[in-house]
Amino acid sequence: MNIFLNLHALFLAVFFSFLLFGPLTALLNFFTVKRFDQYPPSKIYPMVSVLVPARNEALNIAACITSLLEQDYPDFEVIVLNDNSTDETPGILARLSKSHPRLQVLHGSPLPEDWHGKNWACRQLDQAATGELILFTDADTRHTPDMLRASVSALLAEGADLVTAFPREEVVTWGERLMIPIIGWGIFTFIPIRLAQRVRWPVFSITIGQFMLFRRAAYDLAGGYSAVKTSVVDDIFLGRHIIASGGEWRLLNGTRHVSCRMYRGFGEAVGGLCRSLFAVFDYRILPYLFGCLMVGLVSIVPLLVLILPRLRYMLQPLPVQYVALSETLTILSWLLAYRRFQFPIYLALWLPVCVPLFIAVAVRSFLQTAVGRENWKGRLLERTGMHWL
Repeated sequence: MNIFLNLHALFLAVFFSFLLFGPLTALLNFFTVKRFDQYPPSKIYPMVSVLVPARNEALNIAACITSLLEQDYPDFEVIVLNDNSTDETPGILARLSKSHPRLQVLHGSPLPEDWHGKNWACRQLDQAATGELILFTDADTRHTPDMLRASVSALLAEGADLVTAFPREEVVTWGERLMIPIIGWGIFTFIPIRLAQRVRWPVFSITIGQFMLFRRAAYDLAGGYSAVKTSVVDDIFLGRHIIASGGEWRLLNGTRHVSCRMYRGFGEAVGGLCRSLFAVFDYRILPYLFGCLMVGLVSIVPLLVLILPRLRYMLQPLPVQYVALSETLTILSWLLAYRRFQFPIYLALWLPVCVPLFIAVAVRSFLQTAVGRENWKGRLLERTGMHWL
């Protein structure tokens, strides 16, 4: 009997530790992750190469490149690689280049067998770059005119080798509203960002491909895109290579300077997340299952305990007021994350829908990996093998 009581007490202690971890981490991140414009202007502005891979981006490319060419920065170049697009992307780029001499347009060479498509495009871009700093950004992003000045000032003030930033994600359809915000909430709730930067553990780093500003020397030392040529989540592993090679990584708030519509509609969001979720964990089964468990435990279990008397009875002597407190803190973590990522606050009320939907997509991501192949932007992606740890 004593053993049962001790195990039960241990379970409750672990249960509440998990419940408190997420909200406290979100609170810490809310007050410690800086914006670009919270750094003083730099006294020097090194040459920056802005690099944009583009494959079938006719809907986005003109607005993106125009916003980059309008930067209030003294010394930069914009290089775009047309990655064998089959839509109007090449024609749009040709028209832009005629009126903007600062813009250089490349056309992708054939894809080698041992490379993923975007990674090969980015490798060709870095070979053409001449800047002391290089910025990789996606073709579906938009940038304010002071983005380069502010982000370079942040990188130099932090003494960083890589500054990555989460943009303001635009969510238009209800499918996007239900799927996209949980990504930001996950980052804010489960990764103590400033602590992760201090302890320099690559596994706890998050790099966001929509904005990656590197010192060229550190990028080359880490192996650049050649080191991640087969990675589905190239951004994540680029950041980890920077840290592993001795570089400094910083994740900042870029919502005032960079915006992006990551996916268009529910189907595209599900497809993109299925492609990347399991890959973030390097196809390691137990850490992935633990991550899914944490998401459900922090966000859904307290709500279920409150509304299901039988579950509440099973967790006795768990005081219901403690469960109510934990659910309140969880909602607070959603509100903090949504506020920081500039999502409409009312979307946080959809937590009971978002989390089960996200977990279902996570399961699908796992199953797609088990099958072994996936199509993305008209190309087949070969998956690497899964591991338990």
